[in-house]
Amino acid sequence: MPRVQPDEVPGTGARHDRIPAHGKDALRARIIAARRALTPVARAEAAESLRGHVLELAADLEDGPVCAYLPIGTEPGSVELLDSLRATGRSVLLPVVPARPGPLDWAPYLGAGAVGPGPHRLLEPTTARLGPAALRTAVLVLVPALAVDRRGNRLGRGAGYYDRTLGAATRGTLLAALLHDGELLDDLPADPHDRPVAAVVQPSSGTLALGNNSRP
Repeated sequence: MPRVQPDEVPGTGARHDRIPAHGKDALRARIIAARRALTPVARAEAAESLRGHVLELAADLEDGPVCAYLPIGTEPGSVELLDSLRATGRSVLLPVVPARPGPLDWAPYLGAGAVGPGPHRLLEPTTARLGPAALRTAVLVLVPALAVDRRGNRLGRGAGYYDRTLGAATRGTLLAALLHDGELLDDLPADPHDRPVAAVVQPSSGTLALGNNSRP
């Protein structure tokens, strides 16, 4: 996998070192603003690059499902990525937000015609729920993130669903975050309950194994 040089915080034009815990909300706002500033053409190009990189990554893994997500707004990823994974013969599972705080449920993705509105403006499968334990069958989990640091610490949107979920992944499952270019940072604050990812996928740089080089 290619080596990636230190990145810049999107929209700042400067490298970002240690982020204090109280600065998470400000960093989230800056990254979201930078994503919104991307042109439709830039977003489409990024999505197509990510699609190719993820297909290459999945091709090197053993048979088994991929847990992914349906991006909303400016999130990295695309429906085309999910459809391409299915076209290779992979089973794709998507998250379902539970009614009460807890681990995410999962359900099969059978195409764009088999999804409907869920909570928090999300889209989710209309197929049968498989339960949180379905994560344990996956060989690859594609995780949404606003930023990741070089130790694998992930900055999410603050709801905590993935922090409650990723601990159930089995040893050997690769946890990889999809990012836009510039969202891999030097350092992020981490809490004891946070679950690091082992890799990031960026449009320009492809897949990068992180310093922790760990799988569950």
